[in-house]
Amino acid sequence: MKIAVNDVERLIEFEPDTPLLWVIRDELKLKGTKFGCGKGLCGACTVHLNGTPIRSCITPVSAVEGQNITTIEGIGSEESPHPLQDSWVELNVPQCGYCQSGQLMSASALIADNPKPTDADIDNAMSGNACRCGTYPRIKAAIHHAADNINKG
Repeated sequence: MKIAVNDVERLIEFEPDTPLLWVIRDELKLKGTKFGCGKGLCGACTVHLNGTPIRSCITPVSAVEGQNITTIEGIGSEESPHPLQDSWVELNVPQCGYCQSGQLMSASALIADNPKPTDADIDNAMSGNACRCGTYPRIKAAIHHAADNINKG
């Protein structure tokens, strides 16, 4: 089957019910998307499917054939980081960092849909992403900071 990941079309051979997460990590060697709970509850495995955040640990690869998947590696680079990635660094958001790729994927979808999110918008968009270190106030501050910087330009 063909899937497009980070704007690169790939031909893959997997059982249709294989979770997308394992295709991303094991076949494509994109290690930024993390395994957390395996049940779609923690958000560590969040990727975008046509711009919408999904949980790749519970999404069968057959459900994404012919669609656009974006992983954390696809939203920015060291040379050209996403404004959220800059804010994450500037505001020292991560503690252990394990959940942060999923946090960034949910936050980037929010900012794309709503360039001026309120606290309630952020709480709603980020509610499915767990952070065991409790960096939620820094995450919220970084989302506001990135939105402010995006809206200035």
